Amino acid sequence: MSVTAAQGFTAAGIAAGIKENGNPDLALVVNHGPRSAAAGVFTSNRVKAAPVLWSEQVLKSGELTAVVLNSGGANACTGPQGFQDTHATAEKVAESLNSAGHDETGGHGAGTVAVCSTGLIGLLLPMDKLLPGVDEVVAQLSPHGGEKAAIAIKTTDTVHKTSVVSREGWTVGGMAKGAGMLAPGLATMLVVLTTDADVDSDALDKALRAATKVTFDRVDSDGCMSTNDTVVLLASGASEVAPEYEVFAEAVRAVCDDLGQQLIRDAEGASKDIRIEVVNAATEDDAVEVGRSIARNNLLKCAIHGEDPNWGRVLSAIGTTSAAFEPDRLNVAINGVWVCKNGSVGEDRELVDMRYREVKITADLAAGSESAVIWANDLTADYVHENSAYSS
Repeated sequence: MSVTAAQGFTAAGIAAGIKENGNPDLALVVNHGPRSAAAGVFTSNRVKAAPVLWSEQVLKSGELTAVVLNSGGANACTGPQGFQDTHATAEKVAESLNSAGHDETGGHGAGTVAVCSTGLIGLLLPMDKLLPGVDEVVAQLSPHGGEKAAIAIKTTDTVHKTSVVSREGWTVGGMAKGAGMLAPGLATMLVVLTTDADVDSDALDKALRAATKVTFDRVDSDGCMSTNDTVVLLASGASEVAPEYEVFAEAVRAVCDDLGQQLIRDAEGASKDIRIEVVNAATEDDAVEVGRSIARNNLLKCAIHGEDPNWGRVLSAIGTTSAAFEPDRLNVAINGVWVCKNGSVGEDRELVDMRYREVKITADLAAGSESAVIWANDLTADYVHENSAYSS
């Protein structure tokens, strides 16, 4: 049930007419309390969409009662009108929820409604369709509406993405969208996470930032950073269970990790999922920098698509970084075969079996004891086609 697996939440997803193809395009998640604590993380792109600017602002209070999301248009690079449209959407959601009697947390205001948009950059949203759609999506709110909400936020996603982790008496659930522009500064995504644990906004913020650092921020499909990335976490407190912070943080990380894996598996046109583990680095930052450089090497990604264990391209990528290492001490394994040892020829590359979807690359820097894992995918003709035709 994704975002409605936790107690105290309802959701819905409808086709409001934002997408010309008639597919679902408007989703709503509502926190019915008794708590309305929330936290969020957003794209680090300096070009931010209007809904990102709005949601960053409202989340300063540490409180959200609802999240409204649309696909079919990013509302990015749309000037003052785009921000005005975002504000109008939040106001409409609050008004409609209050009119429908969904005021368990003391009533809804625009200042407690986060707004998320996804789709093509540079187009104003059709507000004549979106605003009436808000009334309809409010009318369809249900404790079983999580899946419909997850479907409504898809863009080029081929499948909707949900995850649930339950612990003793409480739950964390989530939904995500994302298939292209997957790179850090969040990876391109909209994610809504919910929990019925009794947790305050400070703990939510700490847990969310810790989780995204090692999950969503380490998904690097194509090196392209979005303008709309948003991950929000809402707590209803409906379970009346206040877990220890570390236990709660682990559950949030588990849901984020699961959703991140689903994002990689659905990356546009991908035929291989590439797990890049950097080991024996001097620092964690070094490990992440090296892993990201390998993930973004288009020559390597093409080789992986062709099932060619071209380890020279891995070394080439490592060499572009500022990480601490000695070239003649580098080791590289592909699917468990150490094809490069001490910066030179290792085991026979013909031993590498690359027939399967997941490809594992291990880069040993021989410079310390730190490690990190970055996930990427291969570069295919389907990816080029998808992104060359996206706006048409």
